Order: sequence, then structure tokens, then C-alpha cells
Amino acid sequence: MADFSGAAAALADDALARLVAYARHETPTGDAAALDALADVLEARYRELGAHTERVAEETGDHLVARWGEGDAPHVLLLGHHDTVWPRGTCESMPVTEDDGVLRGPGVYDMKGGLVVAELAFAAMRECGVAPARPVRLVVVADEEVGSPTARPLVEAHVDGAAAVLGLESPHPGGALKTARLGSTRVRIEVAGRAAHAALDPESGVSAVDELVDQLFAVREIMAAEPTVLCNMGTVGGGGRTNVVPDRATADVGLRFTDTATQDRVLAALGRLTAVREGAEVVVRTLTSRPAWSDADDELLARVAAAGADVGQEVTGRPAAGGADTNTAGAAGLPTLDGFGPLGAGAHAPDERIEVASLAERAALLAAVLVAL
Repeated sequence: MADFSGAAAALADDALARLVAYARHETPTGDAAALDALADVLEARYRELGAHTERVAEETGDHLVARWGEGDAPHVLLLGHHDTVWPRGTCESMPVTEDDGVLRGPGVYDMKGGLVVAELAFAAMRECGVAPARPVRLVVVADEEVGSPTARPLVEAHVDGAAAVLGLESPHPGGALKTARLGSTRVRIEVAGRAAHAALDPESGVSAVDELVDQLFAVREIMAAEPTVLCNMGTVGGGGRTNVVPDRATADVGLRFTDTATQDRVLAALGRLTAVREGAEVVVRTLTSRPAWSDADDELLARVAAAGADVGQEVTGRPAAGGADTNTAGAAGLPTLDGFGPLGAGAHAPDERIEVASLAERAALLAAVLVAL
């Protein structure tokens, strides 16, 4: 077995510098200019590492596909994303800093660190003079943080025919891989009322805000009967002036499901929501949806564990609560594992961070897996 651990460790300083640069290059979801500029940098790096690349243009930011090797053999698909939840300017209040082996900053954990792990794995393989056992495709999407509304068809296209799908999100605390994920759906409740002067003619108005409040209580009742469902009222908005009866209100609701049957049942119940006051209208729309990936592939986990042993690492796995693009592959029955990114914590939180040493460790693991599958 090639010394992937030594090769990755020798290249670790360069990998860290790249991650710092990527994190300081802020890429909020939907900021096409920022996303495309970072995609330019990633694309150039993948070409340096021997890949053929292509861009898939979208108004909200380009997706990027890199391919190593071709042929008739089923490929290994790597999945990642370069968008983050952080708005531009976050680095001013949440700077990218390294201290005592910990790198902090927006996007280092979710999930630019995983992109750097993949780069480092290919660099380590090149340093060792070996190549992946199968063709490899890496799909980097630009809108994962909002459910991959434009990327899902691209992910599905590259999932087709894959021998295995590996996600570059970070692992569980301690390093365990993710063997299954909850389904995730974003639903928008839209309420239309009727505007009127709040003092001179309130009876002519129909408050969309009041109607929305009642609808959110109805959502709570639905969820009370579904104890396995995670529900988060993510955003609520409506109205504009205190002297005007508001005629518009919306709420975006984030839902997580353990299985498809529960997802279908809850979404059907939400779709039956109706206005409780005369003159109001209620519409429920599904914005994005990822199916539940509920069945672990024990055979793939065993093969990855064997590859991990070759580089001196103990590999375990268990299900995860968060959703990702690997849901699409796992729900389709493809051998799938996620969590090959670096160890750390603080996804979507001000204390987002990674353990610097884990960049090389995870890269060595990924390299060993790619030459073994």
C-alpha cells in the first residue's frame, strides 16, 4: 500500500493555505458572482490534478464537474458544494484564524474543508504514483445549502451508473462516517388577505398575518402527531405598516423525515391547510425536497473500513440527522457513505471550526478508498 498518510502530511501546509483562501473567499448561496469566482479557482486546481472539467451554468451560480479517468467501468462519485450559509462580510466579524491546531471561520467545516480533503487526496495519490481503481467524478454544487433546487438533476445524472457515492461533508464527532440521512424538505406557506386602513375601515380588511399565525398553530398540531419529524419555523414575514391591514404573509418551514412514508403523509396534511377566516387564501408550496436515505450499505462500509485499516485508521459509521446531496444517491439504493470531510464542529454557527490535522488524515483515508473500490 502506498504511503498516503505520509504524502498527505507532506502536502498539508499547502492544503491548509488553500482552505484559508477558500474560506476568506465568501460564497453565500445565490451570490452567483462570488460562487463563480471560487469555481474558477477550484476548476483550475482540479485541472492541475489531472481532471477534465465542465461547468453547468445557473443564474444562481455555476455547478462544477471534474472527471479523473474514463472508460466503461462504473465510476465513483464524490459530492460536495461550495456555497455557504454565511452572507458577505461575515469574515469581518468571524475571521478565519488558526490557533493551537484549530482553524475557525465561515465555511471551513461546512464544507470547504471537504473540498480541500478531496484535492489533497488526489495530490497524495499523484505523489505516490498511483491512480484510483475506477473513474472518479466530483460534482461541486452551488446551492446545496437551500436544498440543491438547481443541482438535483445534475446530481441525479451523475449518480446514474455509479459504483459508489462518497460525500465530502464532515463526519460525526470523533470521525464516524454517515451511513444514512434524514429526508429534508422546505415548505413555504403563502397567505393572501385583503388590505384596508387599520383604523378607518378595519372590517374591510383580512389580515394575512393573523391568518398565518393560525396556520402555524395548525402546523404545530400536525407535527404533534408526528414525533419522528423535526420541524423548524425558519422564516416568517408579512405586512409593512401598522396602519394597514396586511394582505400578504409567508412562512418557510424546514422539515426532516426518517422515511418516505412519513414525508408523504406530512406533506399531504400540510397541503390540506385551508383558510380559517373568510376572504383569506392559503397556498402551501414545496420549495425543495430530498428523500430520506434510510438504508445503510454495510458492504460499502466494510470495504471502506478495510481501506482505512491500510492507512492505520479505524473506520466506523452511523446514521446522521442532517440532509445532503448524498440523500439522492442513498435513497436510490446506490452504495453511499458521507462524512469524508475533516473533523470539527459548529456547522451554521459562529464557532464553526475544524481540526487542522484531520485534513491530511481524511485525505489519506479517501485516497486509500479510491484506490481500493
